Amino acid sequence: MLKRNPVGDVTFLRPAPRPRRTGLVVYGPAVVASVAYIDPGNFATNITAGAQFGYTLVWVIVMANAMAILVQYLSAKLGIATGRDLPEMCREHMSRPVSVALWIQAELVAMATDLAEFVGAAIGLNLLFGVPMAAAGVITGVVAFALLALEQRGYRRFELAIAGLFGVVFLGFAYNVIWVGADSAGIAAGLVPSFAGTDSVLLAVGIIGATVMPHVIYLHSALTKNRARWHDEPSRRRLLRSQRVDVAVALGAAGVTNLLILVLAASLLHDGNSGAGLGDHDPIEFAHSELGRVVGGGAALAFAAALLASGLSSSSVGTYAGQIVMQGFIKRRVPLLVRRGVTMLPALLVLTLGLPATQVLVISQVTLSFGIPFALVPLLLLTRRKDLMGVFVNRPLTTATAASCAALIIGLNTFLIVGTFGS
Repeated sequence: MLKRNPVGDVTFLRPAPRPRRTGLVVYGPAVVASVAYIDPGNFATNITAGAQFGYTLVWVIVMANAMAILVQYLSAKLGIATGRDLPEMCREHMSRPVSVALWIQAELVAMATDLAEFVGAAIGLNLLFGVPMAAAGVITGVVAFALLALEQRGYRRFELAIAGLFGVVFLGFAYNVIWVGADSAGIAAGLVPSFAGTDSVLLAVGIIGATVMPHVIYLHSALTKNRARWHDEPSRRRLLRSQRVDVAVALGAAGVTNLLILVLAASLLHDGNSGAGLGDHDPIEFAHSELGRVVGGGAALAFAAALLASGLSSSSVGTYAGQIVMQGFIKRRVPLLVRRGVTMLPALLVLTLGLPATQVLVISQVTLSFGIPFALVPLLLLTRRKDLMGVFVNRPLTTATAASCAALIIGLNTFLIVGTFGS
């Protein structure tokens, strides 16, 4: 750029720097995190809820999604405010025994996550192409390796791939709900909190307990901490505003997808809506077969494709989160491909033994519920500390609301664990 002074001299100046696009750079992390909210475990619980109780538990999905938005936003804010992810902050500000214990339980949670997601993807392949479950598990592993290879070439490619799979899930269920139809009055009535007996209470607890996933609480802070280089408070505030939009849009879409799953099951399978009733059938397989019988092959294909996309995307994200956990808690890093190979072994064993798919999904969700407090409580303790968060520290109302959500989730998950093992 040239500038002429009053006496005619010409001074050469350096080109003016382009404005930082910090807001645009931060978009995308919530999309990756949101796939955990539409994993195969959600398929099983939402289909069962719709088939058994119709639209009664619509309000549970809405409430669970609202809590998830708050929790994921706090995780994203931690990364932006501190430049550290949640596992790193736990290692730096908690005792070593506590940090190691948190890492061990996080690894167990990661394996349970892989178990559910591998089984779900394998079911999708089986429904689509009739591939035997064990072989479908191996194919799932190969595809997951390919997705993780994209992350090694840059986070944007990985995020676009995950967003594409997310879109398949959303469009698949939107297509099916349009064809099957839904009772708008029933959906509106389902927004009013109510239950239909003890079984509906336990299922509502299962939906909430499977919503806030421990591994994505860890992951979200890691996805935002290095997304842009900020040097002052205003730029970080712009990042945080962008992240609010990112979280609201991505997790809102995940919530709508879960609602579509329940609405589809309620319209297609619930006795009160002239459906076939679930009976003793496997919820996922029965929903697929009923779609094919009532609507046609295209609807059944869309359902199976959505399930496969859900399993593949959430499985890859789970492995990515596991790497963040190990590196943050104990400063160790192993190649993602090696980690994937280890964590997929239990899932392949389950598929080879031919264990009941839905039962495996339920057990994995119960296991995941153990891990929620170990991620959620440290997140709240850290984000309320002004010495760590500075001007981004939680407001008292935010802390109180998040603490109430944490207490509710922990209490309901305790009820889920007791109820599941007690029955």
